[in-house]
Amino acid sequence: MKTIFIALTCILGTFLGRSQQLVYKPINPAFGGDTFNYQWLLSSANAQNQFDEKNDFGSLLDDLEGLDSFSQSLNRQVLSELSRKLFEDQFGEGSIKPGNYLFGSLYLQITTTAQGLLINILDTDTGEQSEIVIPK
Repeated sequence: MKTIFIALTCILGTFLGRSQQLVYKPINPAFGGDTFNYQWLLSSANAQNQFDEKNDFGSLLDDLEGLDSFSQSLNRQVLSELSRKLFEDQFGEGSIKPGNYLFGSLYLQITTTAQGLLINILDTDTGEQSEIVIPK
């Protein structure tokens, strides 16, 4: 009786237990997906895009006049040289000392504290202020 029950279970199991072949089909047409998905994917990507074309870096440079571009370049170079000297002073050879410095519209106050070198930067045009601590 047990053997008949086991045999019937095995026979019915083969008919009821079906399997299927799993096949992956990509959605993106660039990877072999259906080409009709292209418009849907493009519109979905454009809806999620947070960047405006007018905020492009190249267009910002086109809007600057020659004198403004030169002024910004000079400011970047001065700030770069100042930061290099500050790091040399803190971590190696350097000649900058704590005190107050004025570079164009930037007012720098450099002090030595227990945590390290404290740099307060104030933009006198906009009133924005930043504080940098370089640890010992």
